[in-house]
Amino acid sequence: MLPAIVVFIYLAIVLYVGIFAFRRSRGGAEDFFLANRSLGPFVFLLSLFGSNMTAFSILGSSGLSFRIGIGVFGLLASISAIIIPMSLFLIGTRLWSIGKRFGHMTQVQIFRDRWEMKHIGTLIFFLEAVMLVPYIIIGVMGGGETLEGVSNGFVPYWLGGLIVALVVMSYVFFGGMRGTAWVNTLQTLMFLIFGTITFAIISHAVGGFSQTAQQLASGPDARLLTRAAIPKGMYFSYALIPISSIMFPHIAIFCLTAEKMSSFRRTVIFYPLCIMLTWLPAIFLGVMAAGQPRVVSALALKSPQFPAFKHEDPAAADLVAAVADGSITPIDHDFETLQQPPLKQRLKALANTTSDGVMLQMLSTYTPGILAGVLGALIMACVMASDSQILALSTMWAEDVYHFYGGQSETARVWSARAFVVICTIVAYTIALSVHKYENIFDLAVQYAFSGYTALAPLMLAALFWKGSTKYGALAATLWVIASLLFITWLQYHTQTLAPATPAAPPVPIPHFPSFYREFNRISFTEQRFLIVLPMFVGSALLMWLVSFFTKKPSPATIARYFNK
Repeated sequence: MLPAIVVFIYLAIVLYVGIFAFRRSRGGAEDFFLANRSLGPFVFLLSLFGSNMTAFSILGSSGLSFRIGIGVFGLLASISAIIIPMSLFLIGTRLWSIGKRFGHMTQVQIFRDRWEMKHIGTLIFFLEAVMLVPYIIIGVMGGGETLEGVSNGFVPYWLGGLIVALVVMSYVFFGGMRGTAWVNTLQTLMFLIFGTITFAIISHAVGGFSQTAQQLASGPDARLLTRAAIPKGMYFSYALIPISSIMFPHIAIFCLTAEKMSSFRRTVIFYPLCIMLTWLPAIFLGVMAAGQPRVVSALALKSPQFPAFKHEDPAAADLVAAVADGSITPIDHDFETLQQPPLKQRLKALANTTSDGVMLQMLSTYTPGILAGVLGALIMACVMASDSQILALSTMWAEDVYHFYGGQSETARVWSARAFVVICTIVAYTIALSVHKYENIFDLAVQYAFSGYTALAPLMLAALFWKGSTKYGALAATLWVIASLLFITWLQYHTQTLAPATPAAPPVPIPHFPSFYREFNRISFTEQRFLIVLPMFVGSALLMWLVSFFTKKPSPATIARYFNK
């Protein structure tokens, strides 16, 4: 329990920061939702970056690199280091300027004013809210897995997720944007400082990355040191994912909180460095873990398929358990049995199903108790970034629905947002309990949240930079995204029996749907394994352009307000 106690102390500190922010509140909707647009450059950079560095970036990326190798860095981190700063510079600054000029607090408020629309904006709100829920669920899942991992199962997943959900709900409920920004700043600063220390300690404990790489290169997992395990279609599809960043409501709303335009300049410069300092350790540790028999055995032991394996080969299962708890070490004769290629590959396949916990397993295996707790708190710092998503949802509800349909009192708007925080947390926690055994964090985020927001990016670009765009073009693109997500959800549900047993297994063609393939827990198409984000983005952009071309434009006065300086 020692590591878990350290994490609990950290959670108490975070809760205090949120409550302290509440005491500094000046009241009013703009203060609760945007901290009076007063965030300085330092807090703006770290809170904006921290809101992006969730369980997806830490647990998800390390788990994916454990499964498919070091190419994960090129898959998403490197392209994100280019596209996200560019988006902040080109789109974020314009959002900030328009928001400050017209008093907008959300994307939907901008869309409604820019395109002179009403209920279409409500439809966009509901779509964004539904797509943001998986991202919030990821935070709850990450919190539950972190506390379960650092306590070696003493704190069960359901309790860990509940504790994290309650802490996040509390400081968002009381502190609003100021509390969220301060907590994100603290959390990001801690992870950037101590993340490198974590990497150094564990790397030393396992003999260094070079030695581990040599061991992997000489065995069946040599592909993990290349991008050979990543299909070209998957690489191309992931290049679109960072476009979603500026369309995420919490990122767009954060862009409205900066005190001055100059805050964006430093953010654009330092954002790529922050990505490198966060993603490199997570991905390298994931790859190194694949060469550690004790870690692989421990993850395999937690696999839902391990009981079947134990039934088939009880002696091998007992050996795996002994290696996992350290009873058998590499100097023991029995240890060599695990190194036989058939058994080694089978264990890796089992471990792949629980790979989201690889970072936590490395901590509990190679670091002493109190240090494991400190480092576990740092991981918790990233997985708790769902706070900004919950705040964004509550802001959208209060401004885009409650206020738009008649709620004029600022006090009532703030309290309606707080009520929405509670409801959203309960829903996310309930869903997280039911899906964590069947979905891994990385694929859950990419297939729903990231794909959906990438496909909505043409709306943002058209609203801010194209005079000829119309509300009907926005409606057509929105309906396309809704239809695509419903189709892929339906298809995924009805092809569960086709799903390969492990993430590394080849995809299976889906009958009656040519070119569509069912993977472990997502859908791809063509043999190149393009992801659903590609047709969603292309279709949305085409519909935005075609429908806008043939439909009535907003009034000249509205266009002049947005495009004539």
